[in-house]
Amino acid sequence: CGRKTHPTQKPEALLHRLILASSHEGDLVLDPFLGSGTTVVVAKRLGRNFIGIERDNTYAKAARARLEALAPLDPASLQVTKGKRGEARIPFGALVELGLISPGTALYDPAARHEAKVRADGSIACGSAQGSIHKIGAHVQGALACNGWTFWHYEAEGTLKPIDALREAARLKLAPQG
Repeated sequence: CGRKTHPTQKPEALLHRLILASSHEGDLVLDPFLGSGTTVVVAKRLGRNFIGIERDNTYAKAARARLEALAPLDPASLQVTKGKRGEARIPFGALVELGLISPGTALYDPAARHEAKVRADGSIACGSAQGSIHKIGAHVQGALACNGWTFWHYEAEGTLKPIDALREAARLKLAPQG
C-alpha cells in the first residue's frame, strides 16, 4: 500500500474533485499521458467516458488492469446534488420581464416594517432610495449587505412570501426543455 506504479502518479482524491467540478456524467475525459491510469480510473468511477494515450506498454498494461478491476457503480450513486451556487443566476429584473412580478408591486421586509416598490427596470424604490433588491434591503436595515432574495417578500393569497419563490419559478420557466 502506498507504492506508486508511476513516478508522477496523481492522488485519486485530487482527480476526483477536479473531474467532478469540471465535467458531467457521460462527458469525455482525455488523458494524453495515461501513465498508470489514475485519471481514467477516476473518470470511469464517476461515470465519464474516457480516452487514455500511453506509449509505454508497462504503464498501459497497469492502467488496463486497474480499469478491469473497477466494479461499475449504480447510476443513482453518480447523481450530484446541486447547491445554491450551482443554480442558474436569475437577476431580479428577469422576474419583471417574465411577468412573475409587475412594476408597482409592493415588497415588504419579513415584519412588514419597510415597503419598496418594484420598478420597470427591475430595481426597487423605498422612499428616496432606489437600487437593487440587495442594496435597498441593506439600506433599510442600516447594514453593509443584504440578500434581497430572502429579505424582500410580496403579498400573495393574504400572506407574505419571499421573492426567492418567484426566482425558483423563473428558473423553471428558463430551464432548457427536453
